[in-house]
Amino acid sequence: MDGIRTIGIIAKPDVDRARTIVPALIDWCDRHNIEVRVDETTATYAFGLRSVARDLVPDGCQLVVVLGGDGTLLSAARAIDGRDIPLFAVNLGGLGFLTAITVEEIFPELERALRGEHRVGLRRLLDCQVYRGEEVISQYEALNDVVIATSALARMLDLDAWVDQQYVCRYKADGLIVATPTGSTAYSLSAGGPIIFPSVGALCLTPICPHMLTNRPVLVADTSVIRIHNRAGDNQAYLTIDGQVGEPLKEGDQVSCRMSEKALHLIRPPRMRFFDVLRAKLKWGER
Repeated sequence: MDGIRTIGIIAKPDVDRARTIVPALIDWCDRHNIEVRVDETTATYAFGLRSVARDLVPDGCQLVVVLGGDGTLLSAARAIDGRDIPLFAVNLGGLGFLTAITVEEIFPELERALRGEHRVGLRRLLDCQVYRGEEVISQYEALNDVVIATSALARMLDLDAWVDQQYVCRYKADGLIVATPTGSTAYSLSAGGPIIFPSVGALCLTPICPHMLTNRPVLVADTSVIRIHNRAGDNQAYLTIDGQVGEPLKEGDQVSCRMSEKALHLIRPPRMRFFDVLRAKLKWGER
C-alpha cells in the first residue's frame, strides 16, 4: 500500500489494552511520518491527541485501524461509508469473526501493508430502505444484517415477505433477519441460520423463533430484492441495522433490502483464512 500519509484510528471505549496500544501506534506512525486522525474515544487513551467526530475520522485517510471487536468494526464501517479505504481490524478480546488481527500482529501486519503485501477481502454492504406508503422515510446500509424484531415483551410479529415478485409467506415469529454472507456468522447464526462463505453471492432470510417450526432459513441470490411488510401494530416492531442503529416501525411500513454497490475493504492476515477463523472462533475440532 504505497503512499500512506494519514491513518485513522477508532478504538473501543474502556479497554485496558488500548491504553498501551494507542500510544504505541501513535509512536509507530510518527516514526513513519504518518499523520493520525482519531475519534473522541481514541483520544482518551493518549495525551495531547486532537480528536474529530467518528464519522469524520476516515476523511483524508488511506487506512483506518480499528481496535476492539466486531461491534467497533461495524461502527467504523458506517463511518467509512463504502469508500475505498482499507480497514485494519485488531481484536482486543471477545469472539471477533471480522477482527482477525491479533494484538501481537499489529505492527508486523502494518509493515506488510506499507510494503503493499497485505490481503484485502471485499465485503459488500446491504442497502435498506423503509417505505411508509410511497415515501422512503429512511435509508441505511448494513454490513451484517437487517433485523425486524419485536419491541414488546413476549409478542409475536406478523411479517409478510417477498423475494422479487415471489411471495414467500407470512412469518409469525419474534422477528426476521436478512443477513449478508458477512453477517451469517452473527445474529443469523445464533437464530439457526447457515454459515455462508464470504464470496458466495447470497442473502439469507432467517426467522427468529418462528411459530411454525417448518419456517426454516432460506438462501436467495444476492441479486434479489427482499421486501418485508410489517403487519404488526405501530411500534410493536423495531428495525435494527447491524445491531447498532434503527427505528420503530408502524403498521403497514415496508422494508426493502438489496445488495449495495458499496463494499468494505477489510485487510486480512495472510495466515488466517475463513475456515481457520471458524475453527478458532467456534472451537471446531482440529485434525
